Amino acid sequence: MKQERLKDPKGGLTAAGRRYFNKKEGSHLKPGVKGKADTPEKMKRKGSFLRRHFAHPSGPLVKENGEPTRLALSAKAWGEKVPKTKAEAKKLAAKGTRLLGRYHKAHDKAGTKSAKRGTKKRTLH
Repeated sequence: MKQERLKDPKGGLTAAGRRYFNKKEGSHLKPGVKGKADTPEKMKRKGSFLRRHFAHPSGPLVKENGEPTRLALSAKAWGEKVPKTKAEAKKLAAKGTRLLGRYHKAHDKAGTKSAKRGTKKRTLH
């Protein structure tokens, strides 16, 4: 399969690209969370992506001719503004940190409720 069809020119992978890597490497790739991260799963996925790619960018964000690199375009595939500078990338990473914080808060709250519902504490005699 041609590499061009696997990569979306607007950033990220195409559906065919995700299928290819899922089959080849046994991965479980999903499309990026483009809209609002309003569920714990979306918060975790988008927050992790933003932290992983933009806290310490692995390469330049802009080519010599001024066009964004695939790294920068990947933000667009996740519904974010394309970063052009390291400072803009750091802002995306900070957003990812906030999303992960919201995820952990929601996850802990849900865990506490479920723990209270059906379990009784056992005391050892």
